[in-house]
Amino acid sequence: MAHSDNLSSFAPASFESTAALHETFRQAVEKGLAESRAAYNRVKEAADEATSALEASVTNASQGVIDLNTKALDALRANFDAGIDFAKAAINSKTMGELVALQSDHASKQVEALAVQAKEFGELAQKITADAVTPIQTQIAKTFRFSA
Repeated sequence: MAHSDNLSSFAPASFESTAALHETFRQAVEKGLAESRAAYNRVKEAADEATSALEASVTNASQGVIDLNTKALDALRANFDAGIDFAKAAINSKTMGELVALQSDHASKQVEALAVQAKEFGELAQKITADAVTPIQTQIAKTFRFSA
């Protein structure tokens, strides 16, 4: 009987320690699961924000290309109109001196116009680049602030 007394006194303690071990394991699994969910949510949020930044960047770049094309067409129209005006004036010139003066005046105006147009194109290109890159730069800075 002594053997059976030893067994019965051992069983409840063993059951309690197994239950405590089971509870500790369950808590560890729940904690790991909660941390995994939180990490997934952070990664998903960062991916969503990165996607939004990329979409904004592409939208800005697309609008920039439209603006650049519009500016190019405006410059082409202005230069064409100036050429037509010069041709009309040249046809109506009475003397060779008048024609030379018209040519000189037209050439200097075109050089000035081209300089202004080149400056405007450069400024617009810088703006397009900044507008296209800013959303991505902002998102990268935000991401590194969160991860630091």
